[in-house]
Amino acid sequence: MTQFAFTALTPSAFLQRAGHVFRDRLAVVDGELRFTYEQFLRRSRRLAGALAGLGVGPGDRVAALCVNSHVMLELHNGVPMAAAVLVPLNIRLSAGELAYIVEHSGARVLIATSELAERAGEVAAVTGVRLVVAGGDGEYERLLAEAGPRVAGCDDERALLAINYTSGTTGRPKGVMYHHRGAYLQALAMAFHAGLGPDSAYLWTLPMFHCDGWCFTWAVTAAGGTHVCLRTVDPGRIWRLLREEGVTHFSAAPTVLGMIANAPEATSGDPPDRIVRVQTGGAPPTPTLLARMAGLRMEVTHLYGLTETFGPVMINQWQPPWDDLPAGEQAVLKARQGVGNVIAEQPRVVDAGGRDVPADGATIGEIVVRGNDVMLGYYRDEDATAAAGLDGWLRTGDLAVRHPDGYVEIRDRSKDIIISGGENIASVEVERLIDSHPAVLESAVVGVADDKWGQIPIAFVTPRDGAEVSAEEIIGYVRDRLAHFKAPRRVVFDELPKTSTGKIQKNLLRASAAEEP
Repeated sequence: MTQFAFTALTPSAFLQRAGHVFRDRLAVVDGELRFTYEQFLRRSRRLAGALAGLGVGPGDRVAALCVNSHVMLELHNGVPMAAAVLVPLNIRLSAGELAYIVEHSGARVLIATSELAERAGEVAAVTGVRLVVAGGDGEYERLLAEAGPRVAGCDDERALLAINYTSGTTGRPKGVMYHHRGAYLQALAMAFHAGLGPDSAYLWTLPMFHCDGWCFTWAVTAAGGTHVCLRTVDPGRIWRLLREEGVTHFSAAPTVLGMIANAPEATSGDPPDRIVRVQTGGAPPTPTLLARMAGLRMEVTHLYGLTETFGPVMINQWQPPWDDLPAGEQAVLKARQGVGNVIAEQPRVVDAGGRDVPADGATIGEIVVRGNDVMLGYYRDEDATAAAGLDGWLRTGDLAVRHPDGYVEIRDRSKDIIISGGENIASVEVERLIDSHPAVLESAVVGVADDKWGQIPIAFVTPRDGAEVSAEEIIGYVRDRLAHFKAPRRVVFDELPKTSTGKIQKNLLRASAAEEP
């Protein structure tokens, strides 16, 4: 019997196709730069050749410290074309944090856009990684011009594609390992649920470093749409691009949605001449924000996911009959996290024994997920990988209920994680740093609700006997050593409440912080 070979699934295959099918279509807009799909493909193939010329072989790591740009899009294709592994770096981290990730991942090359060249230089000085700067006087374009095209291909779709670092629940960065198959399928899921097509223009308000841009870095290409790059989150520029570039889609945290909706430019010109489809994650947007966005011709869909799930693993799939419900009931439905996306297994909500809780909308359990869009594990951390598993399912740490219609709704998050502006802040990491201050005996950091950021960190500090330290000094101490968004916004000096076994009672601290003005 004749046997026909299967082709291994890899997300870079989407650009291989788009470079031919949509060769003359506009693929990338990055300021004054515009590339067709034929040019985008050629540049990505040359990048693969340039990486090989730098000694990058199959399985080697290539770190990327890049703003949303054509460079980051090329890396998402050129690195897998070189059979290498992409390590996207959070551009909000400090040089010390970035150096740890570069060393832990074993990256041989670090590519940075010019806006981040100084910090990248600090990382290179510490780690010895080969630095290539794109833009300005950087050598990126020269390397592409001198390189020949290369496509090493993918023979194993379960091979390592990327390592995305997350603070997790301990504060120590953990490398989430993505495979080619998961990214390929997740990209198709995002294209499907967002309704992307060749006439789409996707505005990059979402950081491309975050879960590889929820795999939209490949999804837009799969659909033959246009990537409209946004190097900094600037509401005025966002509105200009919405109006001038024919933007049809974007993704953003609720914080950014609020910035867009409340910007002066929102009412200083005509609304978009089409419905803009918006995907948001993190805390569900408020009914007020949803109404404001609808008035600006923006249709918002709430998604849920983790770095460990290639981005959104659940979608609040809207049902047509809900269109006839009163606005208040619609807002309640829009706040739910929903059901598994089209390529995911249906998430479960389980009790402490791993048994499914009743679908009564009241019984709380932990969300667990499984399927093609779940990580291979944590890089060089078998203990953390084992701890995240439950009989083959990934434990999310998020507590939720399941409604009778099967839709999931989060009721609480893992207590020690603070989600501020879409970024995770591990309280343990900040606490350890504060505790290292010579005037501090012990500390505890909790999150409190904030209208703009979703949550902000608040530090409770017990000074050492006889020591004097101010709130400003503690905040500055953290800001000098960690990403600024991790620094506490307020410091309360007091003795920390504890249980009989000496465990700090963070529930009492949260309640106290919430009562403070």
